[in-house]
Amino acid sequence: MIEIDATLVRQLIRTQFPQWAALPVAPVENGGWDNRSFRLGNSMSVRLPSASRYVAQVEKEHRWLPQLRPHLPLPIPLPLGLGVPGSGYPWPWSIYSWLDGKPAHATRILDLNLFAVDLARFLVALRGIDASNGPVAGTHNLHRGGSLTVYDTETRQSIGALADLIDVAAVTEVWDVALTTSWHVRPVWIHGDVAETNLLVTAGRLSAVIDFGSAGIGDPSCDLAIAWTFLDSSSREQFRSAIGLDPATWRRARGWAIWKALITLAQLRDTDPNQARRALQVIRSVLDDHKRRAP
Repeated sequence: MIEIDATLVRQLIRTQFPQWAALPVAPVENGGWDNRSFRLGNSMSVRLPSASRYVAQVEKEHRWLPQLRPHLPLPIPLPLGLGVPGSGYPWPWSIYSWLDGKPAHATRILDLNLFAVDLARFLVALRGIDASNGPVAGTHNLHRGGSLTVYDTETRQSIGALADLIDVAAVTEVWDVALTTSWHVRPVWIHGDVAETNLLVTAGRLSAVIDFGSAGIGDPSCDLAIAWTFLDSSSREQFRSAIGLDPATWRRARGWAIWKALITLAQLRDTDPNQARRALQVIRSVLDDHKRRAP
């Protein structure tokens, strides 16, 4: 496994971008899993893919972020430099503009209802951008925006493995219902990883959206999972109202949320009790929402 640390970043900057070699390099809070992130000086960030399966994200962000940025109501990263393999690091990497703010956390948000509406407005603006020739959902973004059937086998395996912890019949029903619907209109832009770590907060409000490595065009239901993974019942309703999507899309959104929670719980139940408890709470929230809205 490649060790991606500040020393490596300094070496890459010194050899490929010598004009910035004197700037300090420091790891970023919640530096990421698909990529490792570092701050470069006061106005830039550096991101390096952590494995080969994430490499396609680099070129995608450099191509599309400058085109998306002018149409969005909140700042997103602006690519400033495209690095190449070197100093023992085997993949391309990126330098971006730095965006101020801290990852979203309940203690940093003044009004979660307002946060939910701000996020919905951002996603509405994103899906309103011309998606012609955009990157169709696929392996480059872990099929975000694509069909949930890609994850059918691992979801059902996780359900079986968690039979002692979850309501198998109820969870299976949510999953089966999600698979009965699909996105039948034109593909739209999706972020692909709308999680609190990718949502920055300044002065208590949503101030920027980062990490478009999972972006693509397709079905926007995957971007709604945060309704259960982060929002509470009140802000979830505000989000639902502001996002303006049909009930079938919300059924698939529950599928996305419960898929991720199931695989997380199955993987971490014995090694990370905090994350396991959080995943179990997401499952319960999804089940409650599904039951309340069932015809």
